Amino acid sequence: MTSNKEIRPVRKAVFPVAGLGTRFLPATKAVPKEMLTVVDRPVIQYVVDEAREAGIEHLVFVTGRNKGAIEDHFDIQFELEHTLKERGKTEGMEILAKALPEAGQTSFTRQQAPLGLGHAVWCAREIVGNEPFALLLPDMIMQDKVGCLSQMMAVYNKNGGNVVSTEEVDWEQTHKYGIVEKGEGVEGGFRITGMVEKPDSGTAPSNLFINGRYILQPEIFGLLAKQEPGAGGEIQLTDAMLTLAKEQDMYGFTFRGRTFDCGSKEGFVKANIAYAVTHPDLSDGLRAELKTLLETVGT
Repeated sequence: MTSNKEIRPVRKAVFPVAGLGTRFLPATKAVPKEMLTVVDRPVIQYVVDEAREAGIEHLVFVTGRNKGAIEDHFDIQFELEHTLKERGKTEGMEILAKALPEAGQTSFTRQQAPLGLGHAVWCAREIVGNEPFALLLPDMIMQDKVGCLSQMMAVYNKNGGNVVSTEEVDWEQTHKYGIVEKGEGVEGGFRITGMVEKPDSGTAPSNLFINGRYILQPEIFGLLAKQEPGAGGEIQLTDAMLTLAKEQDMYGFTFRGRTFDCGSKEGFVKANIAYAVTHPDLSDGLRAELKTLLETVGT
């Protein structure tokens, strides 16, 4: 195993957004699941904001059919902005400007067939090139005072290698997740000595699951190109990471904030509530309404 003595900056982030979102039909029949809103922002905006907060300079979206709304969202909407300006809606203009990446900071490439997360990452190889990159799963919204990826960057900048974000789960639930094996501690995290996807009950090496944030070295692309299909006939990222871990350092970081899986209806609703009760325009009224609902439901 080799350690990366030269710690190269992480400038690019990959967002695999080609999924169909069938669990949200009919809402996602014509609207990408990533564009469903949590309070007043699309899910993908939260994830992009997290990446930009961490210093990411280039956003790489791996898309599929009928995902044009995502590209439009991260572009100028001339008619809307012109109307806001004419009507003196400066607050709305500021909101749009804050969410808009600078020209040349976004790239879009197609995953032409649903062949798994590993294949989606591989589709970004030409845009990422030979440099480390972040990978953020767009269904996962992380809530904390400091963004999850920013905290991971601190671990990466101290140790180099590859960094995977993990989170604690009840031992009884480990069979539902990809679980890491925890080794010796390093500054800000720990070495990963193994990974297993959805271990049988009672066999998990830890209760730390991979929660959808990664910093990976570019050698992963070569491994994905040769990776045989795994579970479900798909190219599994975890399988390639296991191979990479034999050649490079693999570190884990434990996220202590809250994670909402917006790819599930329950997680999506929880995210809306969690962000709404902290929203300055909604908090007081919503807290009162939730209290009333909880007191009256079922009566």
